[in-house]
Amino acid sequence: MQTKIPAIYMRGGTSKGVFFRTDSLPCDPALRDRILLRVIGSPDPYGQQIDGMGAATSSTSKVVLVGPSSRDDCDVDYWFGQVAIDKPVVDWSGNCGNLTSAVGPFAIAQGLVDAPRDGTATVRIWQANINARIIAHVPMQDGAVLEEGDFELDGVTFPAAEIRIEFLDPSGESGDNDAGGGMFPTGNPLDTLDVPGVGAIELTMINAGNPAIFIDAATLGLKGNELQRDINGNADLLSKAEAIRAYAAVRMGLARTADEASTLRPHTPKLAFVAAPSAYVASSGKPVDPATLDINARIFSMGKLHHAMTGTGAVAIAVAGVIPGTVVHRLLANKTTGQIRFGHPSGVLAVGAEAEQRDGTWVVTKAIMSRTARRLMEGSVFIPSSLDPDGN
Repeated sequence: MQTKIPAIYMRGGTSKGVFFRTDSLPCDPALRDRILLRVIGSPDPYGQQIDGMGAATSSTSKVVLVGPSSRDDCDVDYWFGQVAIDKPVVDWSGNCGNLTSAVGPFAIAQGLVDAPRDGTATVRIWQANINARIIAHVPMQDGAVLEEGDFELDGVTFPAAEIRIEFLDPSGESGDNDAGGGMFPTGNPLDTLDVPGVGAIELTMINAGNPAIFIDAATLGLKGNELQRDINGNADLLSKAEAIRAYAAVRMGLARTADEASTLRPHTPKLAFVAAPSAYVASSGKPVDPATLDINARIFSMGKLHHAMTGTGAVAIAVAGVIPGTVVHRLLANKTTGQIRFGHPSGVLAVGAEAEQRDGTWVVTKAIMSRTARRLMEGSVFIPSSLDPDGN
């Protein structure tokens, strides 16, 4: 006999994951992670996750836990786990900005949050991985979350209802978010780092939504308009990108060694490369006009180029874009206010950030973006009886 655990399979932004209430899983972290690995189908030496709910990409090998908040200023606590496909690792080091958009709808559907019958529900979320506050504005209709709509998100085939997400104090400058050393762990918006096998490179290392690293596309010999097919079959290029990410993680104080960053912390920090706008055809076949863009941006996730843009990557772009001296900002012709429109492999996305100077230091108070989310399936997931959720 298998054991069943209540769960909902949800899409949030350009990601999918299995959502659980915290009280549906054991409290012991080691047992919980073994169960979640089995649910997703990892580790899988074939790289396909056939015997689980994962779909063999970093965007679909994900789990989310949601429960009542331990804080007076939030409604729910939310944990995100990035499940490695080929290793027995659930990385809890960072957030998923895309799946964040599904946390509010899940919490409302589970009765964890009171919501109006019609209008907009405001869900105050505590992101427990990185200790950050997030506000989700979720549309309601006839007493239920409104999932159908006409908001289009490049990277998602079908339109749905818009969910607006506000990441409060995304860089942790207020002290409430312990992202690790404030906005810039090194104290600098721009650093030079010597990476074995790559050389000395310029980069911006920043805490915003998740720890992130920005480099110029030219650092990797790229133009910034590449798609997955141009990158993910190039083992040498992926190796260089991972070396940059791993050594930057050490410089940011997130890992003791580069090897530790690669094996135990594959989810964060994320490495992104940016460039001035240039034309390309998105993965959907839609031409992208550089005249409509402020920059081109691409991001790596779990060792591969992401098919669109991670939600927290978008937050980091918004934050870095308003701070003078960063790799992102110097491409924006001193643009310091308003939205940033950037091109990614699946199309175009707009993000915004609100920043102000305090005692001569830039502080970002909020980053804003819109996503969509919907339930794909609800009921239970099954695990072998040998993985007893009660620890017997």
